[in-house]
Amino acid sequence: MSITQTKRFTLNEYHRLTELGFFPEDDHIELINGEIIQMVSKGKVHATCLRKLLRELPKIVGDRATLQSQAPITLPPNSEPEPDFAIVKNRDDNYLSSHPVSVDILLVMEVADSSLAYDQDVKIPLYAQAGISDYWIFNLFDNHLECYSEPYLDNQGKYGYLNKRIVLSNQLIALPCFPDLSLDLSRVFPPKLNFSSL
Repeated sequence: MSITQTKRFTLNEYHRLTELGFFPEDDHIELINGEIIQMVSKGKVHATCLRKLLRELPKIVGDRATLQSQAPITLPPNSEPEPDFAIVKNRDDNYLSSHPVSVDILLVMEVADSSLAYDQDVKIPLYAQAGISDYWIFNLFDNHLECYSEPYLDNQGKYGYLNKRIVLSNQLIALPCFPDLSLDLSRVFPPKLNFSSL
């Protein structure tokens, strides 16, 4: 009988492999719970939503925080996801010395079409365990924004968020980190298309 065991990587091992050029530069990968995950390629609707967010978010956030897109956040002991967007605290070195960690993170955002189940089932407990207070999923299937807040740990040892709020694609949503700043979702969500034709 043969037993196979998945090799789980530490953050240090993952960083070393990256430094050695083990992963091709155009590989879209992230370290999740010690496993190196190949990220799915982005479809047209996903890419369009990313472009719209890239246009809107910098105008809203300005200099009050740092906005990063598809860049690593470090979640010890063995995760380094690259969310579609993260709003992080400003830091003098602009994170040259290390990637943002959970105490630096004000809001994490994922754009989800084919990755929706993964962003809900894997990323919710991951971000909640790290103590990230607010997590948004731009759900392109249902054409709404899912806002998660207040991370918790239940009696079975599972992490999640106490609150889930749905915001429709034609509504405004205030940034949890800056309640005086709002994002107009009608400027972010692409027109609803028939996914079977994409």
